[in-house]
Amino acid sequence: MTSTALLTDMYELTMVRAALHSGTASRHVLFELFPRRLPTGRGYGVVAGTGRMLEALRDFRFGDAEIDYLLKAQVADDALAEFLSGFRFGGDMVGYPEGELYFGGSPLLQVEGSFAEVVVLETALLSIYNHDSAIASAASRMTMAAEGRPILEFGARRTHEESAVAAARAAYIAGFGATSDLEAGRRFGLPVSGTAAHAFVMLFDTEEEAFKAQLDWLGEDTTLLVDTYDVEQAIRTAVRLTDGKLGGVRIDSGDLSTEVRQVRAQLDALGATQTRIIVTNDLDEYQIAALRAAPVDGFGVGTALVTGSGHPTCGFVYKMVAKASSDEPGAPMHAVAKKSANKNTIGGRKFALRRIDERGIAQAEVIGVDLAPRADSNDRSLLTDLVKGGQIVGDEPIQVARERHERVRAELPMNGRHLANAEPAIPTLILDEAGRPTDNVYQVGPAPTNL
Repeated sequence: MTSTALLTDMYELTMVRAALHSGTASRHVLFELFPRRLPTGRGYGVVAGTGRMLEALRDFRFGDAEIDYLLKAQVADDALAEFLSGFRFGGDMVGYPEGELYFGGSPLLQVEGSFAEVVVLETALLSIYNHDSAIASAASRMTMAAEGRPILEFGARRTHEESAVAAARAAYIAGFGATSDLEAGRRFGLPVSGTAAHAFVMLFDTEEEAFKAQLDWLGEDTTLLVDTYDVEQAIRTAVRLTDGKLGGVRIDSGDLSTEVRQVRAQLDALGATQTRIIVTNDLDEYQIAALRAAPVDGFGVGTALVTGSGHPTCGFVYKMVAKASSDEPGAPMHAVAKKSANKNTIGGRKFALRRIDERGIAQAEVIGVDLAPRADSNDRSLLTDLVKGGQIVGDEPIQVARERHERVRAELPMNGRHLANAEPAIPTLILDEAGRPTDNVYQVGPAPTNL
């Protein structure tokens, strides 16, 4: 086991150290991980990282090596070292399931327990959720733009090696068909895909020799890269070598819209009517959408995906929203909130549901504070148990999250499918005790109907 405990900002441990000495470390608290707003131009976000977070929680242990470092660095004193040596998260977590959509103010994760055990998880939780949800949100826009045509994840060479593994997982949840990253395939059981780069073609004295070698290696259903030298000549060679039975060709340069049409016409004229055309070359959701009318059979995406296509983080924050009135066991909880300018929060335990109309279309994110909102027949509760009394109960196969995402994205209203300069697809409504929407910092988006 590799400990995840030092994936932690120092100030979390300095707070625990001070709380231990002041006698407040065991006070019961509730923290919430949430976005204040969606990234600019996005109509929705996608929750990802829940499964990775639960794995990280299992390994969040301060062993001898971690404690020795903290003592030598004078981050910990003897009291903190003793506390950390026996650390196990023993609280509760509830949150949005992986693959679900989120909007401004959505209470994505609620963490409840003693102050010391809840606050020390802050950095690990935020780093996983901010990264993975950013990638899944970008990936969802790409798969939506592709309109059912497959997309492969090719981003491992464009980001940190561990980020690449996590990105492949998040992209798969949002509908990508396979990854080129073998560690992601091994670790998460993802489908993997990859053939050859231009260097392989250039290794041989002729393009024909390179194609023959790849065909011998992978068979006629492989995809040949045809733009190393001359595309038209490469296609003639590829079709001749396979008697028109070649599985696919890949184009990685040029004006793709024009190039693809010319390639399709040439393939059809040579009798290779079933040969697929795959395009790469720094694609993002906008370029994929621009190719909707072109005869493209699949896409490969790298840089734009693993960098969140312009939004590499989601801006999630982790804030205390309730605390016990004293350090006594069983003391009543009461809401707490920040009043900082432009960073204020809404205190209290949140309950969340997605309001769905009779057509199955989402109308609003409805959040009750300290009281569950009334649900109509089609409405869906959004919070699920993840950890109970320190025991992980929210594990699920990645395929379940993938299927969930496809299902809930289909509930978006038409404005939620806009790619450019999108507004939030639905508003987030915070309800008062009577169940009426209130003015609040998260109430953004178009006015819903039939509430």
